[in-house]
Amino acid sequence: MKIIVATCQFPTDSDIRINLQYVSRQMKSAKEQRAHVAHFPEACLSGYAGADFPSYKDFNWELLEQCTREILELARQIRLWVILGSTHRLSGPNKPHNSLYIINDDDGQLVDRYDKMFCAGDESGETGDLAHYSPGNHFSVFEIGGVRCGALICHDYRYPELYREYKRRGVQLMFHSYHAGHIPPERFQAMQDEVGAEHQKLNPGSTLPVITMPSTMHAAAASNYMWISCPNSSARESRWPSFFVRPDGVITGRLQPHTTGILLSTVDTEQPLYDSTVI
Repeated sequence: MKIIVATCQFPTDSDIRINLQYVSRQMKSAKEQRAHVAHFPEACLSGYAGADFPSYKDFNWELLEQCTREILELARQIRLWVILGSTHRLSGPNKPHNSLYIINDDDGQLVDRYDKMFCAGDESGETGDLAHYSPGNHFSVFEIGGVRCGALICHDYRYPELYREYKRRGVQLMFHSYHAGHIPPERFQAMQDEVGAEHQKLNPGSTLPVITMPSTMHAAAASNYMWISCPNSSARESRWPSFFVRPDGVITGRLQPHTTGILLSTVDTEQPLYDSTVI
């Protein structure tokens, strides 16, 4: 089976309307370039609490719902699958989910919703993701053009058992959305200090996200024989640009940092690639 994936990046922000404009434009551009699916970064429509805005206090949930409906309708009109990063509101005092909406190209319907299962933070629930989000509890498996797909979000990369379970379920293509951007200068400097100037020249980047996140995607692709699409916010300071990995661990494309763009990649499940489990 063969499909074309559009891995999309733009400077995710707290303004839902602006985010919607970026998403809509990139959906149309992806369709014009014959992509079957447009894949977006973590929380790209709602914005990412703790990075793009402080918290969900006084958050405009009605506007988010309205903009989500517009994306569903556009997906229906142009007949495009969409993997959309956003926030899913829960009832009562429960913190929302950090989610990926899986939208089909037939009638623009939600066929599933993946909720980030591993949210960073301490046991108090007052730091990191856990200060803003409730963890999810299920895997998401679906098919696009005969290719079996799965979904993960950012910090989930730290848990290889998630990839192994998706592999067990027959997943061939992973949509792994990230938000490693909008880092203020003082935090960026602290991240560089954590690595140490003497080590930076020995590694692919100067901060831990640059060193660990892309390299883990190399390993996950090769160890599970799986295609992986990795979009990231391009909002400064963004730690790395969006990229795509094939099942032998080779990066086949990468966007430019801090720019808005779309990376087109062809997934061909019949392509003969090195698989260490069978060769």
